[in-house]
Amino acid sequence: MRITNKIMQNNNLNNINTNKILQDKLSTQMSTQKKISRPSEDPVVAIRALSLRTSVTEITQYYSKNVPDAKSWLEVTEGALKNTAAVLTDMIKQCTKGANGDLTSGDREIILEQLKALRDEVYSTGDSDYAGRYVFTGYRTDVPMSFQEAQDINYKITQQVDNSIIDEVTFVKTTKEIDELGAGGIPTGGKVSVDLADINETNYDSYDFEDTDISSVTVHRIRLAYNACSANAAPVITDVDGNVLADGGPGATVGNMQTVHSFDVPSAYELAADPANKDQAFYIPETGEIILGEDLYAQMMGMTDDNSTVAVNEGEIRITYEKDQWLKGDLRPEHYYACVSTENVNGQDVVKNYNPSYLDGANLEKQAIEYDIGFNQTVRVNSTADECYDPQIGREVDDLVKALQDVQEMEKVANDLEERIKKEKDPDARAVLKTRLDAAKKSLTLLKDKSQKLFERGITRMQGYLDDTNLALTNCGTRSSKLALVETRLSSQKITFETLKSENEDIDIAEIMINLTAAGLTYNASLLASGKVMQNTLMNFI
Repeated sequence: MRITNKIMQNNNLNNINTNKILQDKLSTQMSTQKKISRPSEDPVVAIRALSLRTSVTEITQYYSKNVPDAKSWLEVTEGALKNTAAVLTDMIKQCTKGANGDLTSGDREIILEQLKALRDEVYSTGDSDYAGRYVFTGYRTDVPMSFQEAQDINYKITQQVDNSIIDEVTFVKTTKEIDELGAGGIPTGGKVSVDLADINETNYDSYDFEDTDISSVTVHRIRLAYNACSANAAPVITDVDGNVLADGGPGATVGNMQTVHSFDVPSAYELAADPANKDQAFYIPETGEIILGEDLYAQMMGMTDDNSTVAVNEGEIRITYEKDQWLKGDLRPEHYYACVSTENVNGQDVVKNYNPSYLDGANLEKQAIEYDIGFNQTVRVNSTADECYDPQIGREVDDLVKALQDVQEMEKVANDLEERIKKEKDPDARAVLKTRLDAAKKSLTLLKDKSQKLFERGITRMQGYLDDTNLALTNCGTRSSKLALVETRLSSQKITFETLKSENEDIDIAEIMINLTAAGLTYNASLLASGKVMQNTLMNFI
């Protein structure tokens, strides 16, 4: 085969161009620090790069965003629960002090102020939020746990409880009916109710009280989640199948519930203690109590769950009642119960139905908020209000405060009467005052006994609420521990995948520098050799 100068020229140019292409490729790798700049250069590297980049992106999302967000949520929740546990611990201490039978008036006053402050604090802690989202209100993260201001909204609430909610309450009777006096102290023929606690130095002779007028009764009651309930409609108590156990008012099925106000005489407690009313119930809207007659109490205590039926709790008692006036700090019922609210907005009634699924007979659904923190891994970050902020905490404190206030008022009456007796010179007046004082002392003894028993019971109940809070705190800590383990694993995975990604895509700078230098030398050598060869042509030999 004849090799011409043209063939040699073309071959030299092709080889020089090949060297230049290699130099350009190495120069591009050096500037981008990547092995390839387009998939066609190495499809295997390109496919592996797509897979590794996807893995790194997902792990980065979990590790850098989801995990820190979940951790912050759990930290806020844990802080609130620790504060709640501390408040409940202080409540237990106050109950322990209150159970002491030798308290002075000053001691009781201190306990009163402490309990009121702690009651406000325990629920305000429940309004903790993370980044504007309330952490204890389930899916309703935009709604606080309690009312932030007084509002007039009618709620029809259905509490689902069992017979453990029924307890005993002691009522000390310090009232009586006396003849109503008109002008000049002349009897009008009517009767008026007076309270021994209202006696003072100006009216003691008008209040015909003796120690025989003072008595106490112990009855069974259901304490609703709220006080100051609506008096327009009596509650309806049913079993889980809808059978009415007690109701009253227009359209009543059984008609065995009567609304009795806290200021009525005789009181609901006295009426319930009357054997003639043993199948009756008495509703006190002001205090949110339903006082049970003995037969009705026995019927409810006989309701128990059948373990063979998993989906239905035969021991469930449902109490439906209404409340339409709410104060700042009151718990919002939609976070606890199935309820229907009716609010007047711009002249129109807006009706909202909350948690209707609670009434289907199954277990109450939990509004769990979960974060994706890894491949097919989630962690729950929230605790719900019903797990740690029982409405009965505040109701228990209300009972304790009322008991102490009653003792304080009666002690003041007794002290005032004693001082009056010391100053009184008239023997007849002294005798009258002594009779009133005997009644006051008997009342004071009964009220102190009632208060002491309530505080003794309060220790146990507050400990139960503290146990619930500690359980929620433990669950929160468990989730945090799980999150920490996942975070550690994600950190390791992130390093591993980033290393694999780098090994797959990134160049070895030292190797590329050597190759690029060699390619440059080769290119220059090829130019020099081509220049030497191409100097000679056929014309040089003619």
